[in-house]
This record gives sequence, structure tokens and C-alpha cells, in this order.
Amino acid sequence: ASAFDWSVVPAQVTIHLRRGASSEATPGHIWLDADLLSAGRFAWAIVQDEYAHQVDFFLFDAAKRAKLTAALGARDWCHGVSGLAHHEYGCERFASTLVWSYWQHRDNSYRPTSARDESAAMKPAAFRALLASLLASP
Repeated sequence: ASAFDWSVVPAQVTIHLRRGASSEATPGHIWLDADLLSAGRFAWAIVQDEYAHQVDFFLFDAAKRAKLTAALGARDWCHGVSGLAHHEYGCERFASTLVWSYWQHRDNSYRPTSARDESAAMKPAAFRALLASLLASP
């Protein structure tokens, strides 16, 4: 469902499926609620979101994260400042924007409904260009 080349992640990622699990990611691991996957295409965006965090974990350094934090209009990259809302963290805006930018389909549950949505942090073409430049640089 996504035009993003997930094979750029240079690591094996283990997917853990558990009923009632919260969707989350750590380096090399993704946890998903098995019941969520029963929702079919609705769940695809969430799976991609968690895999997008693997792109961050394995391919970004502090300089790339700082560039993305600014470009996405975030207040902090990833939970280093407590008390911020989910959408104020760059890592979350990054993941949501990646999901929408590479799968612009009506079935995408991350489809933005307003300019304030996480997945609307940047226009898709601008985001894809920025991400391509970041992934191309050492």
C-alpha cells in the first residue's frame, strides 16, 4: 500500500502480535494489537507508522532529526521533553507524514482532514524530497 522503499531499513525488524497490545516500536521491534489487524486496510497506516519509526532508529542521526524537527514544526524530536502532546513530537509527526506522503489513498486512516493533522505536517511532495535528501546523505 505504500510507495516507500521499506528495504532501506538496514536491520531485521521483528513484529510482535498480541491481543490488546499498544502499537509501538523500539529499535528492531514492532508491537501490534492482533485485533487491530483484523480491521483490514484501516490498520495498514498504523503498521506503516510503526515501521517508519525503524527508519528513524536506524537511519537518522541528531543532525537529521534536528532538520526534520524544524521542517515538521515540532517542539521536540521524540519524547525528550515531557508533557508535550503526541503531535508536538517530531518523531510522531515524521511517522504520520511518511505514511500519508507515500500512500495517498482514501483508505489511509492517516488521511489528513485538516492542515493541523500530524500527517499534514508537510505537503507530501516536499516531505518526499526532504526525506530523499536525508536518506541520500551519509
